[in-house]
Amino acid sequence: MNDKRLGVFMLRSYEAIYEHGVMKWLGDKPPIKQAHVIVTILADKDVIDVPVQKKHLPSPVIAGKGKILGDIITPVSPAEEWSCLE
Repeated sequence: MNDKRLGVFMLRSYEAIYEHGVMKWLGDKPPIKQAHVIVTILADKDVIDVPVQKKHLPSPVIAGKGKILGDIITPVSPAEEWSCLE
């Protein structure tokens, strides 16, 4: 077992702009000399080409085989038993 201490890490966010290899802080600058950072790229809507998800269609193997059994309008339990109405 390594003697590396694993524990709870507190993450803090700092906003900056990265231009030509230089971080330009937009608010408070972190009080550190060195850090491991994770960068999130915010791109323009026009730049990102997000693929549109196709509507899920059931398999043709089961098409037309569904059956409605009984009343689909009337609730199974009376409205007095519904806890969401309380």
